[in-house]
Amino acid sequence: MTELQTRGEKRFTIFAEVTIIILVILSIAPILLIFIASFTQENELIANGYSFFPKALSLDAYSYLVSESKTIFKAYGVSIFVTAVGTLLGVLITAMLAYPLSRSDFKYGKIISFLVLFTMLFSGGIAPAYIMWTRIFHIKDSLFALMIPNYLMNAFNVFLMTNYYRNNVPGALIESAQIDGAKELKIFFKIILPLSTPAIATIGIFTGIAYWNDWINGLYYITKPQYYGIQNLLVRMMDNIQYLKSGAAGSAIGAVAVQLPSNAVRMALAVIGVLPIVIIFPFMQKYFIKGVVVGAVKG
Repeated sequence: MTELQTRGEKRFTIFAEVTIIILVILSIAPILLIFIASFTQENELIANGYSFFPKALSLDAYSYLVSESKTIFKAYGVSIFVTAVGTLLGVLITAMLAYPLSRSDFKYGKIISFLVLFTMLFSGGIAPAYIMWTRIFHIKDSLFALMIPNYLMNAFNVFLMTNYYRNNVPGALIESAQIDGAKELKIFFKIILPLSTPAIATIGIFTGIAYWNDWINGLYYITKPQYYGIQNLLVRMMDNIQYLKSGAAGSAIGAVAVQLPSNAVRMALAVIGVLPIVIIFPFMQKYFIKGVVVGAVKG
């Protein structure tokens, strides 16, 4: 009986390992394909499509990006600043809101929880939001337009943090601090935050990725090129290349338009956009897994 169980466990372990390897390959394959396509010659992409083993390689796409390097680096600076500051503010606001909601003695906890949940289920719409942010708060064409709308606080993150506090911060610890004379702000910054590193890292990843990948705010609220983030710049560069390859522009500038490596450039732009996330995510993965697992368990 013991041998049968051992054999069964070994088979399950082998099956699980093979399954995980297959899933990892399926996850990495699209990224690898994009990377290879960015080095593939444009004519090869047009003739044979995307391939892991292209017949002709070229650096034309990256040469085009190098010619736009000044603009790209500036857009990178905007995205890095917006992502860093927006994530810091978003995590702080989310953590501070979740803390009183996790306390059973908070008088207005149910009302505020309902309001937070309501924003998760219903939205006022794009047009009212645009009118509010541009005509009341006047954030159009500013860095605030890239930080505040849509991503500064997320209802899912609030509930994730709330559940983490309830499951991992002992109420006796808070009561002990109160007996010692600690105020709520001191309890929050000295006790709650240090004990919440996994959950903070998790919502930090969620918020940071949302800010980095965002181009909707730039599309709605930004018209001045100096405020373009990397995603908005890449989208507009792609639009410009498509225009240059269009019939009207092509007849005006001749064969140059036809030679623009639009497909390869699209892949190179994707590589540039995803590269920071690929570099940072492995360092945050252990906190991410623990924060999601523990924070998602309802106490």
